[in-house]
Amino acid sequence: MASDAVLIVDDNPQNLKLVRVLLAGEGYAVRTAADAEEALAVLETFTPRLILMDLQLPGMDGLQLTRRLKSDPAHSGIVIVALTAYAMKGDEAKARAAGCDGYITKPIDIDALPELVATHLAGGRE
Repeated sequence: MASDAVLIVDDNPQNLKLVRVLLAGEGYAVRTAADAEEALAVLETFTPRLILMDLQLPGMDGLQLTRRLKSDPAHSGIVIVALTAYAMKGDEAKARAAGCDGYITKPIDIDALPELVATHLAGGRE
């Protein structure tokens, strides 16, 4: 449902703005974070149903953050979808092994992203 809460974690300001505008335009309640520490701070007061997670973050990377969230009962039910420029063989398997429920590669397809988010929120697979 488009009123669902989504957290976008990405260290690229243009990607954050693009995805935030796309999803807010679809009616999602969107918050953003530029790194893992900021994401953890946002999660203290905001409970998203889905996190779009960049894997290449400064400090704690997206894989580490995903493992941490999936091992925490307070956050383990959040759908986490990797949104990443990593597209080499084995990268999707690494993301899924860390706990990502989905994997979307950059550059961002502005037409497909809202539909992919809706599919993941509905419990489907991309």
